[in-house]
Amino acid sequence: MYLTARSLKRGYAASLALAAGIALAACGTASGGPLTPSPSKGSVVVGSANFPEDELMAQIYATALAARGVKVTDEFSIGAREVYYPEVEKGAIAIIPEYNGALLTTAVDPSSTAATTAQVDARLAAGLPASLEILNPSPAQDKDSVTVTQAFAMRHHLTSIAQLKPLAASMVFGAPAEFATRADGQAGLRKRYGLVFKGFDVLDESGPITLKALTDDQVQAADVFTTTPQILTDHLVALADPKSDFAAQNVVPLVYRKGVNATIVNALNAVSARLTTAGLLEMDKAIIVDHANYSTVATAWLKAEGLPS
Repeated sequence: MYLTARSLKRGYAASLALAAGIALAACGTASGGPLTPSPSKGSVVVGSANFPEDELMAQIYATALAARGVKVTDEFSIGAREVYYPEVEKGAIAIIPEYNGALLTTAVDPSSTAATTAQVDARLAAGLPASLEILNPSPAQDKDSVTVTQAFAMRHHLTSIAQLKPLAASMVFGAPAEFATRADGQAGLRKRYGLVFKGFDVLDESGPITLKALTDDQVQAADVFTTTPQILTDHLVALADPKSDFAAQNVVPLVYRKGVNATIVNALNAVSARLTTAGLLEMDKAIIVDHANYSTVATAWLKAEGLPS
């Protein structure tokens, strides 16, 4: 279920089964009520998509804001971007954790080829509706990566995708079927890094089939999302992507302009400044693998980072 929900974030999943109007009517608060317009600037509605990492980030935002005296109403686990984005645009939700690359290509400019964080954010700043803005992006990214086992990385002294060029001809790469035709898939790795793999195995989307194939040496490299908890538990290494084959997917607050004030903006930017991929990965492991409480994990992270909680 987790991996399917992550697919929604990246825009690869199928369209929603219900029409948007029906879906919006069905989604609501934790108690089942309808979404309500964002209240005054001293209070906000914080929403999230319906997968654990986004819910965790929403909990971190909500906890950080409450610690600064902001009255927070949570609307977590709303659904896919097709459902929550219109609600942020009209102000029913004031704040939601987003991923800049996915937001750009699914809601703002599907034809965009922006790749780096700066390029993606510049395109979002130019293309978002007037009612919306993104705040400062965090260094944390939940994005595609070329991932290998720790043993393979150590044996070949690997830290970067570029270092695979002399090895690729003896390697099998694993990824979902669509990776074979995506611009940043096999074609992108060939164009940017000169990688031509010996074989390509069709697997799932950063899920148990992919992870087993990698740890069993059925494939020697695979497309794995950078905050997949098994990177820690299975001792995997996500290789650096210096040529930005995979577009940036920085965690960033998307806000309704009229629903936030300086206190709120500063609090969210402070969270983003301290959030790293490694930190997010550790928290994802805590909630997904160890089944820790979201609020407990959020509060502990804020305290560890010296932020009000």
